[in-house]
Amino acid sequence: QVHFVESGGGLVQAGGSLRLSCEASGFRASMYAMRWYRQAPGKERELVAAIAVGGITNYAESVKGRFTISRDNAKNTVYLQMNSLKPEDTAVYYCNAIFGWGQGTQVTVSS
Repeated sequence: QVHFVESGGGLVQAGGSLRLSCEASGFRASMYAMRWYRQAPGKERELVAAIAVGGITNYAESVKGRFTISRDNAKNTVYLQMNSLKPEDTAVYYCNAIFGWGQGTQVTVSS
């Protein structure tokens, strides 16, 4: 059975950093593209970052230069390093692959 367990969210001041983790189980994450999405209150879910099987990464324009997606295949885990956080980054962050979604982790950035 496929599961995603996100962690690492929390409350941080503007300019701070957080690292989100998404531990996958039930499939080999290294064989699939992995993505991070986020959803702020009253807004649609949006793609934040993606990493392809070969390691090529893509980012939303709003996070380029601040966020970095990476994977540790040995741990079957995908990360999202978030630096220079802004209040507008406040959202629930979700891990995603073709099989479905994680439960999300809340990120709150105070001004």
